[in-house]
Amino acid sequence: MYKIGFDNEKYIKLQSQNIRDRINAFGDKLYMEFGGKLFDDYHAARVLPGFEPDSKVKMLLELKDEAEIIIVISADAIEKNKRRGDLGITYDLDTLRLIDALREIGLYVGSVVITHYTGQPLAEVFESRLKNLGINVYRHFPIKDYPSNLPLIVSDDGFGKNDYIKTSRRLVVVTAPGPGSGKMATCLSQLYHEHKHGIKAGYAKFETFPVWNIPLKHPVNTAYEAATADLSDVNMIDHYHLEAYGKTAINYNRDIEIFPVLNAMMQRILGESPYKSPTDMGVNMVGFCIADDDAVRNAAKQEIIRRYYTALVNLRQGMGSESEVARIEILMNSVGVSALDRPVVKAALAKAELTGGPATAIELPDGRLITGKTSSLLGASASMLLNCLKELAGIPDEIELISPQIIEPIQKLKTDFMGNHNPRLHTDEILIALSICAVTDEVAKKALDSVPKLKNLEAHSSVILSRIDEQVFRKLGVNMTYEPQYQTKKLYHN
Repeated sequence: MYKIGFDNEKYIKLQSQNIRDRINAFGDKLYMEFGGKLFDDYHAARVLPGFEPDSKVKMLLELKDEAEIIIVISADAIEKNKRRGDLGITYDLDTLRLIDALREIGLYVGSVVITHYTGQPLAEVFESRLKNLGINVYRHFPIKDYPSNLPLIVSDDGFGKNDYIKTSRRLVVVTAPGPGSGKMATCLSQLYHEHKHGIKAGYAKFETFPVWNIPLKHPVNTAYEAATADLSDVNMIDHYHLEAYGKTAINYNRDIEIFPVLNAMMQRILGESPYKSPTDMGVNMVGFCIADDDAVRNAAKQEIIRRYYTALVNLRQGMGSESEVARIEILMNSVGVSALDRPVVKAALAKAELTGGPATAIELPDGRLITGKTSSLLGASASMLLNCLKELAGIPDEIELISPQIIEPIQKLKTDFMGNHNPRLHTDEILIALSICAVTDEVAKKALDSVPKLKNLEAHSSVILSRIDEQVFRKLGVNMTYEPQYQTKKLYHN
């Protein structure tokens, strides 16, 4: 059940001040790498209940007159059509979405950088698209033996071969659609070029996870490993920090591996590095704002289980690997949970076994489990959604929210005129039908008014959902998981 465990107001205050302090610590320009999601950081919101998904943006708005944003996207991600797991859209489309969203709230997007560029055809198509839209585009290239070959990396044949990104403001925020895009390398490359142009520039990192000042094996940090299982990220004790200060701090392998490169860069630029450890680079104040440790521990454990089901489904769909699944299983064991420690899983599977068809379950705030089964009129998810809204609104189960006389014409439209083979209504269609009924029916209106109460509820399906149902639950704020099984044995599923 959802329980607040994070003080978001305190977080914004502390984080904003820490960023201002870091900007003032450097001279002409600060490159700040923003890890995780700039918008819609739902992972943080799930493992830190109370964290607002757009907190980072709110802080940036306080600095918008002196900040510009660079969006980094890997050419490999474009070529592979890599998707954001939470939104279901490709990284290139998410780049366009980010630009629109940032501009809409008054933040300045200076350019897009395509990293790991080796002439990938789809990357070139995307580059042309951006240029046609009037967006500045730069290319960064792979460097042999990166990050170990320091003499090559910090040379005209290393970072020197990358395009120099022209920037105009004091704070340059470097962000990306997802992990592994090359944000840090972009920052380091820019430091190299700025040094050659006689501009004093610094670097800092705004990475929410892992949280440096909570234990290594804290479930919040373990949940981060589960979220990046496909990247094989590993949380580690920052041995540089321990040696320099005698204090334990948590970081992850890629930051620790890249630290010698950053240190060498800083020494070349400033004469000496201002940082003694990878943790020093960060400005993350999350750990100081956990208000209820038990609440965030429980939330993080549930997120690890959700990531496990996501990995299973990715494997079933040919977009994941067995090693990713095995890695998350190990992480679940490390925090003492199993897949069945998610109550909605048992409820959905039991309902499916009882009815002999797909079923879905959702957990209400008071712990009650509401299920839905497949019928001739409704899919299991739509059925569960109506049953849940009844309970949330206090409507007796025997009352019919939507008459079959309303549902049947919609089915006829789908099958007879739109070419659909499945007549059952999806969740979006049932919500539209409920909205229409609510105009003249007070009971339907009462159910419709309860839709906001679905946010942060947990749900599970005995089969892989359609993309439509998946998107509806995401928009409603429901944390949905499902079994790695399709409803039919067809080869094509949409």
